[in-house]
Amino acid sequence: MTKINFTTGLKAYTVGLLTLIYTANYVDRQIVAILLPSIKADMGLSDTQLGMLTGLAFGVFYATLGIPIAYLADRFSRKKIIIASLTLFSLMTYACGLAQNYFQLLLARIGVGVGEAGTSPPSHAMIADMYAPSDRATPLAVFALGINLGLFVAFIAGGWIADNYGWRTAIQIIALPGFALAVIAWFTLKDPPRGMSDDSGETQAPPLMVTVRYMLQTPSMRQLLIGSTLLIIVGYGAVAWLPSYFIRVHGMTATQVGTILALMIGIGGGIGTMLAGILSDRMGKKDVRWNMWLVGIVGIVAAPFSVMGYLATTGQSALLWLLIPTVVGAFYFGPTLAMLHTLVKPEMRSLASAILLFINNIFGLGIGPLMVGMMSDALTPHYGVQGLGIALALMVLIGLWGSIHYLVGGRSLARDIEASQAPAQ
Repeated sequence: MTKINFTTGLKAYTVGLLTLIYTANYVDRQIVAILLPSIKADMGLSDTQLGMLTGLAFGVFYATLGIPIAYLADRFSRKKIIIASLTLFSLMTYACGLAQNYFQLLLARIGVGVGEAGTSPPSHAMIADMYAPSDRATPLAVFALGINLGLFVAFIAGGWIADNYGWRTAIQIIALPGFALAVIAWFTLKDPPRGMSDDSGETQAPPLMVTVRYMLQTPSMRQLLIGSTLLIIVGYGAVAWLPSYFIRVHGMTATQVGTILALMIGIGGGIGTMLAGILSDRMGKKDVRWNMWLVGIVGIVAAPFSVMGYLATTGQSALLWLLIPTVVGAFYFGPTLAMLHTLVKPEMRSLASAILLFINNIFGLGIGPLMVGMMSDALTPHYGVQGLGIALALMVLIGLWGSIHYLVGGRSLARDIEASQAPAQ
């Protein structure tokens, strides 16, 4: 096999292509959020059923299957696993638009979760293998832009297409770019050697339980797992229900909400995500603990703005209050992944990502949207349409809890990184 020289340009191209694939992943995952009011009206569903559709049904399979797929990715071609997964979730997203009842739509959404389980862990590992620990947060933050770009496309295109051509057409059109990206990846994506940036060379991947024990025995890693999961519960709950909140509580149309949220989360959030990576790398070079402290501080500062936004009496004031929370909504992503891949051995990276995503998503993606939906159903008889806003405001308490874990985890981070880089006894 010919050895590939991973130049600066090739590294940048690889990160860019993986980011576009992650964007397609997030578009297909979150397109349903802007379409929930249309789906609710068309199929006569409750908020709890909608929460199941956007959360638990998708999240359980997405989180669970990520582990066996990542286990394979640490042993076989990460490129082929990414392409196969990309093709599958694009097909299943298209199938969502063909669903004629709730059960069919639920099954199709499960299929999307199965496909998307195989793209992120191998992508994280490939990026970590190309960049040294001190420079890792920035490229991983670039990759995290897929969240913001995906939401931008899902909200702005999904809202406009749904208002003009219906929610089924919106889902089918939004699925098409994934097929093109699969072809491009087949011909141009290169898989770096495992451990390339760590000068450790290719090493046999350890069994699942060895990786699990390694992660759980590391104090800062435990805080990272808990903190990121709590933040994701809040984040997924907000992303799934924000469109419905503005449509239901403040009387906006899907097109209006899609455009506004695309700008706030897509562009504003993208700036915040990139800023997180840059600041973490810069401040982390002086004191590595800032990689976690920064996330905790930003989360605590943003919490009151979220509460005021969800309880606002006008759409305009709600948008103003929610501007800061939407900008920093994915602030945790780059620093979290950078520290994850710095704290584990190179041969564990795909599996460690899958374990993190499993814990994050089984609770965050699986429970977050469902929890908001259930609280909304319980509060609406007493508070009317504002019940959804109150449900979202209550979720902010969970975010504060998660931010505290980042502050606590930073205290042992330097010591744990030093231990992870020490040679085996």
